Parts: sequence; C-alpha cells; structure tokens
Amino acid sequence: MGGAVSAGEDNDELIDNLKEAQYIRTELVEQAFRAVDRADYYLEEFKDNAYKDLAWKHGNIHLSAPCIYSEVMEALDLQPGLSFLNLGSGTGYLSSMVGLILGPFGVNHGVELHSDVIEYAKQKLDFFIRTSDSFDKFEFCEPSFVTGNCLEISPDCSQYDRVYCGAGVQKEHEDYMKNLLKVGGILVMPLEEKLTKITRTGPLAWETKKILAVSFAPLIQPNHADSGKSKLVHLPPVMVRTLQDLARIAIRSTIKKLIHQETAGRNGNGLRNPPRFKRRRIRRRRMETIVFLDKEVFASRISNPSDDNNCEELEEEESKLEEVEKAVPELKPEPPINVLREKVLSLPLPDPLKYYLLYYREK
Repeated sequence: MGGAVSAGEDNDELIDNLKEAQYIRTELVEQAFRAVDRADYYLEEFKDNAYKDLAWKHGNIHLSAPCIYSEVMEALDLQPGLSFLNLGSGTGYLSSMVGLILGPFGVNHGVELHSDVIEYAKQKLDFFIRTSDSFDKFEFCEPSFVTGNCLEISPDCSQYDRVYCGAGVQKEHEDYMKNLLKVGGILVMPLEEKLTKITRTGPLAWETKKILAVSFAPLIQPNHADSGKSKLVHLPPVMVRTLQDLARIAIRSTIKKLIHQETAGRNGNGLRNPPRFKRRRIRRRRMETIVFLDKEVFASRISNPSDDNNCEELEEEESKLEEVEKAVPELKPEPPINVLREKVLSLPLPDPLKYYLLYYREK
C-alpha cells in the first residue's frame, strides 16, 4: 500500500506532501508527524526509502505507508489523557506519535507477536527520547510494549478509549475487537479489505465508517499445538502518578505558559518555528519543436523569446551564479536553546529541586 503522494527529501517535506494531499488534516496530527522522523525507524541500509509513501518490510519488521498512518491518526481522533491500545505495535513508530498527543495523563500500550520486534521498538523508543529535542519529554505518554498474540488478550484487561489493529482482521474477530473499547471509544482496523472506523456509541450500539481500501497481511491465528493451552496476554497495569510527579508536571506547565506569554509579548509570535522555504532554481533550455503540416512533417527550431536575447549570455550568467553559490559557505543553524531549562535553572530554588524539575528518567 502507498504511493498516493510524492516522495520527500526529508521528513518535513513528506509531511508537506501528506498535508497537500489532504491525508493530514489537523494540527495535532501534523505536529506529531513532524516530531517523529520516520527514517529513524528504518534499518540504516534502507533509509533511502524512508520518505517515500510506501510500506516497508524486512523480516518481522514492518512499517505501513505514511498515507495509511495519516488516515489512522486522523480517524482515531486522539485527545490528551485518553487510553490507547496498539495491536501489532511493530516498530513503535505509530505509538510514539500517539504518545505525543496523549500527554502525561494518557495510557499507551502495545501488543506485538514477535519478541525481536519488541526489542527493536524499545531501542527506537530509547533513541527517540534521548536524542529528540522536538517535544517536552515530561508531556510524553511513553509506550509500553508486551509480547503476545493480540487475539489472546486476557478477558479481565481494562477497556480502552482508542484501539488500532495493524493487521487484517477477519470478520469472525470483529466482535472480539469491539469489546476492547470503552463506550464512546474508537476502533480503527483493516476489516474486509477496508480501513474501517468503528465508534462505540453505547453498551451494544456501534457506528461503522469505511475510510479507504487497503491491503494488509491478516492477523496470525493463535497456535496451541505445543501445549494445547492459550497463552493469555496480560497488558501493563495503569500506573497512578505520585503527588510529587503531578506537582512537577504542574510546575513545568506553569513555567512554560509564562515563557510563552513573555515571548508572545516581545514579538507577537509565541514559540512557533519560522516557516520553511526552499529555493528552486529555474533553468532555461532551448526547445526543439516539430511542426506537423497536413501529411508532411516539417522539422524546425522555433526560437523562444529568451533566445533572441542571446542564450549564450544567459548560460554564462547561470554558471557565474553557480560559482558564487559554491563559494559561499553553507551556514549551519545554531543549536536550539532550551528556554525552559534556562528558566528553571535561573529560579531561586535549591539545586536538588531544580534538577528534579529537569530530570526525566534514567538513561
């Protein structure tokens, strides 16, 4: 699946193309896509294809096409504080984007059949948290992954506000998937070759909407040949934050609001990043034209208006411009300043409290 939009040179250009094609339609989804670089979830030797609108598979590792993830994110209608279950969580790419929207009070769980993919997802998650400066780690709902078959989830598990299944669901498992949802919740899954959105409007009431035609590999059925017993998948318990942790989140949030107000007061733009522009060079070329006259062919060179002004001069001018561009050294952008960190360190507080406000987790 994929190929619906043009390839990008980088992650931002891919997102620009997805927006232009109306796959990404809301600001929250756009911000999440821009914050998580798709190429970081590829193996090094395959990164050249990361910004193409194509699915990628290598062994057990799999990523859906960007246009599919865009439709999924939009259909889930994610909001801060919701609980999310990703069935077939794979590399964790989608779960990381979801975690940026759910925020510190959300729940973000994933079930993956292959243990090697779980390890891969944990490595990618750790790399994202350590290296990304595009989000506040304290406002990130970090995904938790468990190994198992998503058709064998323990019946006593909690229900979720949002559920996504990344493999084709057979009609016989539709009710099983629906029962994972809370009332008011949304389930998105490939069902009968259609990406389908199901909303639970009541204990026994549902609304179904077909989004687009898709082709997904089917869910792998549980195999009980070895033991004859099912291996129930127990999802992580919902963790209750400590009062100390809640206080830290509240203090950081208050400081961020103050910084935003101060910045908005100075330049009226808040903390938005400046728009990106790309300069495109226009090349002038001579055009050879073939003119068809009745049944005969008359081949001639028809000059463009620019040819009359001496095309050789234009080519010389263009080569000079290219030489000037090469001579000017490319300016590297200055590293971003962590304004929140600077603000916290300047507060009249004991050092241990400052470090606690800035500390995220070990590693």
